[in-house]
Amino acid sequence: MTKVQVQAYYKKQHAEEPALISSPEDVDALIDSLAFGAEFESMAVLQSLQREDLPSGFPDHEFLVGANGERQVGIVSFVDDKNYISTSASKVQGEVVYHVAENPTEFPAAAEIPLPLVREAVKEFLLSGGRRPTCIEWQEEPGI
Repeated sequence: MTKVQVQAYYKKQHAEEPALISSPEDVDALIDSLAFGAEFESMAVLQSLQREDLPSGFPDHEFLVGANGERQVGIVSFVDDKNYISTSASKVQGEVVYHVAENPTEFPAAAEIPLPLVREAVKEFLLSGGRRPTCIEWQEEPGI
């Protein structure tokens, strides 16, 4: 049986040694850490170890997940040959900022979705071998 694993980068020390996510319980712990942990560690870059790397040796995808515990919302982005971002029915204008290892990234505020959906999407990413989750609505972005 293939061991399900995803590498997660969201703290400075993960540049040398990424966190490993192997179970739905690990996903919950990750989301809790992003939502309620350090202010400038609110988003993680995830890469499935079950997908083939590009000939260059780099991953063929990138999955971003951000969480805001105070507002109980988060953001999900998936990049492979196209850029996708979560979308909601919200008509909220403006930008929101999430941080990976203290580095800020802006997203449209209307892309924030409820935290339970963020958890579900990350679990689906983990258990599907790194496929773009189908449990949420996506919009294609020209670039992130």
